[in-house]
Amino acid sequence: MASRGLFPIRKYSNAHLIYNPNAGRLRRDPQLVPNVVRVLEAAGHGITLRPTNAPQHATKLATECVGGCADVILAAGGDGTINEIVNGMTGSEIPLGILPVGTANVLAMEMGIGKDPVKAAAMLGDLEPRRISLGLARNEDGSPRRYFLVMAGAGLDAHIVANLDQDMKKKLGKGAYYVAGFQSLGRRLEELEVEANGRRTRCSFALTSQVRNYGGDLEIALGASLLKNQFESVLFESASPWKYLTYLFGVITRRAAKIDGVTVMPTRQLNLRPVNGETVRLQLDGEDAGLLPVAIEKVPQALTLLMPRAFLQKEQERAQWTTSPTP
Repeated sequence: MASRGLFPIRKYSNAHLIYNPNAGRLRRDPQLVPNVVRVLEAAGHGITLRPTNAPQHATKLATECVGGCADVILAAGGDGTINEIVNGMTGSEIPLGILPVGTANVLAMEMGIGKDPVKAAAMLGDLEPRRISLGLARNEDGSPRRYFLVMAGAGLDAHIVANLDQDMKKKLGKGAYYVAGFQSLGRRLEELEVEANGRRTRCSFALTSQVRNYGGDLEIALGASLLKNQFESVLFESASPWKYLTYLFGVITRRAAKIDGVTVMPTRQLNLRPVNGETVRLQLDGEDAGLLPVAIEKVPQALTLLMPRAFLQKEQERAQWTTSPTP
């Protein structure tokens, strides 16, 4: 293992790169994957390409990589593709590296990796492995539904995800979500009940997050961190869509927690149920994950994620600042 200054430069001899060849960005730029491979090989990494051919195929490929003794799995995709891969490697010791080619790239933006997969590939040897927690959504009978790495959302945002016009998404990218959100202003929002920390809260949008940023642009869960063993949950209570203009202003100004009808709290376990028999949807890492009811819990030490050192230092300093006594 070589070194750069005080830090080792890691070289992976059996890296497996999982990607969706039909993803919009890869279709528009067919040289993107070859360029990534050239950068990785030039740095001394041994690369095996694993293209997907159907929804959920990435989960199967990740499981095969774990069984095949890969020394790193690289996810070239958006947060949905990353979620599929995570669900195939949860519990293993193999590290996961992120090469962002999605629409929002929430995880990559959170860690400061950015949006350029070629630059992200050049960073691989400098990234540090850290064991982190995952979220797990369980069905009403207690059976596992799906793991998530970034966030779970129930209510308004999950409704938008489930009903998003895919052609609009191809044309507008993240803009399609904002258009769909404003289209919701004319309807009453479905409600759910969140049970957590010994209290029950009725709301129309419940966000349970391990990251601060939402959609790559906004910061909602300001106290969340990939290094914490708890989520930050943010509950927006009003069923009136017009109230969300106030909520949005609070999020933009980073004062949402001070707005009446917004609850912010650390959580490790939550139960989410629809109110009055309503149909309330769930999204996990930006992908439709079915209907409520659901239970959500933290699973400690579930995944090894490769992170930039600058991000790790910033998160550790932030943790010390937030836990230090008030003078």
